[in-house]
Amino acid sequence: VLGIGELYIKNDTLNPTGSFKDRVVSVALSKAKELGFKVAACASTGNLANSVAAHAAWAGMESYVFVPSNLESAKVIATSVYGGTVVAIDGNYDDVNRLCAEIASEEPEWAFVNVNLRTYYSEGSKTLAYEVAEQLGWRFPDHVVVPVGSGSQLTKINKGFNELYKVGLVNDQPNVKVSGAQPTGCSPVASAFFSGAEFIKPQKPSTIAKSLAIGNPADGVYALDVVRKTGGEFGSVSDEEVIAGIRLLAQTEGIFAETAGGVTVATLKKLVEEQKVSKDETVVCYITGNGQKTVEALAPSSEVTATIKPNLEQFSALLQDLRS
Repeated sequence: VLGIGELYIKNDTLNPTGSFKDRVVSVALSKAKELGFKVAACASTGNLANSVAAHAAWAGMESYVFVPSNLESAKVIATSVYGGTVVAIDGNYDDVNRLCAEIASEEPEWAFVNVNLRTYYSEGSKTLAYEVAEQLGWRFPDHVVVPVGSGSQLTKINKGFNELYKVGLVNDQPNVKVSGAQPTGCSPVASAFFSGAEFIKPQKPSTIAKSLAIGNPADGVYALDVVRKTGGEFGSVSDEEVIAGIRLLAQTEGIFAETAGGVTVATLKKLVEEQKVSKDETVVCYITGNGQKTVEALAPSSEVTATIKPNLEQFSALLQDLRS
């Protein structure tokens, strides 16, 4: 559909809690147990909350997750089901994150996976590079497109490719272009890329892609540096393009992605149209969360095809109309 000769979808919608966050949380809470922490905690836009609550339940740890009060209901339900404490904050993710940093300094036995354990947590995203290289037959792709919230995932994917070469698991030196994808309603890193700035100017998020709604990204400058150094690009897409991206992936590959996946697919489509992704490249598009988490985004434009009485005549008439 996009005209790329060799396009792969790295599908993380099938992980235990439906997103790539299971990778990073597995690393962080394994280390938390080793270091003697008693409580698992996080600031989250939803996916991390799901994963921390689930992993804490399995590990026998108490959990506290902090989320913006406007979070999608599916993500709240998929967190509270594990029995931990869910605290909604009247503010955006950046407000939540600041509060969690303050709490972490007051509660020495609490392992905030993306605050005081962030150095371990972030390393889990390298597995997204390790697996891609292995699945491609121990070779690197030419180009990857990655959604950007905090920016950590993008930087660690790049780090993972470089580590595989350093330890000799892949013979050819990586020359992977790393491109980033953000929603227009929260695109501080993309904006810096387009303007040529060296630093990130915080933004107030306004987007349906709430998992990427981080206006002051912790690793934004590092993601910006990786994209520039690897010869990658950035794209920012509207909410309408996000919805179209979700539908395109679902209708061509049978994969239902959350809004972040719609951002990535729509960005890839835009980069191809702008000839910033070559059609003869081997491209990997990272889909990091399951669409069941963000069904509200699709609700206004989704409805049944038809409603009929339970008889064959009405169905036959409907079928004739649909086929005509």
